[in-house]
Amino acid sequence: MTSTAPANAPDWAARFSDRMARVRASEIRELLKLLDQPDILSFAGGIPDPDLFPIERIEACFGEVLSDPAQARQALQYSVSEGYLPLRQWIAERMTRDGMPCEPRNIMMTAGSQQGLDLLGKLLLSVGDTVMTARPTYLGALQAFNGYQPEYMDLPEGALTGEADAVLAARRPAVGYFVPDFANPTGASLTLEERQALLDLAGRLDMTLIEDAAYRELRFAGEPLPTLLALDIARAGSIEAARTLYCGTFSKTLSPALRIGWITGPAVVIEKLVLLKQGADLHVSTINQMVAERVVSEGYDQHLGRLRAAYAAKRETLLAALDRHMPAGVTWTPPEGGMFVWLTLPEGMDGKVLLERALTEERVAFVPGAPFFAEVASDNCIRLSYSLPNDADLEEGVRRLGRLIGRGQESARASATTVFS
Repeated sequence: MTSTAPANAPDWAARFSDRMARVRASEIRELLKLLDQPDILSFAGGIPDPDLFPIERIEACFGEVLSDPAQARQALQYSVSEGYLPLRQWIAERMTRDGMPCEPRNIMMTAGSQQGLDLLGKLLLSVGDTVMTARPTYLGALQAFNGYQPEYMDLPEGALTGEADAVLAARRPAVGYFVPDFANPTGASLTLEERQALLDLAGRLDMTLIEDAAYRELRFAGEPLPTLLALDIARAGSIEAARTLYCGTFSKTLSPALRIGWITGPAVVIEKLVLLKQGADLHVSTINQMVAERVVSEGYDQHLGRLRAAYAAKRETLLAALDRHMPAGVTWTPPEGGMFVWLTLPEGMDGKVLLERALTEERVAFVPGAPFFAEVASDNCIRLSYSLPNDADLEEGVRRLGRLIGRGQESARASATTVFS
């Protein structure tokens, strides 16, 4: 709905800061509105299945906190910006067990890992600094960084083998942002060799690394690999000497509505982030942190096991449907975890145009691939999320999508034109 300003209203567009020219609406957030339309089969939102939320446990923990007068007073009060100490202790112990020895002073709680990315952008990026990303990369990270007016560069081909050092040296990226495990949007993971090579590259460029570990706990195939931070600490000798900053979250494993994430890094970095956190929103909801600490302290690994089994089954359903219904010329990479499959469409097929046709002709939604590219976009890609639909909808949605792509290919062959562009 567009509102019309009165004739004497201030020219607000002229008053906005220069950085607002870089701020765009998220195509994904807009697509989430389609979930309210019951006849749409949606692969769009990369959001958890609410049937897997530990609702009873969360409800019980809220009751436990609020029924204890001392706990309730603490839970409903202002708190420290670093975050609830028992939760930071639990995270530090778990990260140490996962090869990342750290202490609570190395951790600051954030309102989801999305706020962590925003605060890191504010801390690390000056106007015109270059951020290097995978190609494609997480759209939400680009949105978080855009307000700080950086330049972007895709990780060049050959960068991890030392063949692109001249190109990289000329542009000198200040920050590298990567999702090593089951990346959004591709579902792909970095191999151990690629992780080591990325750290080598960061060392040669003196580049700060931001590791987004939003999906790390959702591995259901293959062998677990060490995080970038774990490998960095092993090289540097301690977290205080590491160049990698780690963003974690409970949004994909407990509930996104709790808005609980964290940043782990050297204490000197956390101290500065705390100052930025104070200026942003003071602290994460105290009661939510207290509840989260109670939830994860008992049976968390068993809960993760249920999540992994459920998402693994959904992935298998989607991959089987793709095998059955996708026409020749469409390719995809099976993920070992996470929530996404990335489809590469036939050359000349535009994912955004395909979405428009899919919505009107087949009532299917997905996310076009182009917005996920930081520097040079590819139009013939789309992202499918399998986390939310049930098996029947996964099968039927892929059948409809494959039918639409097939029609486009037949039309293109008949007219010798580029399809859906």
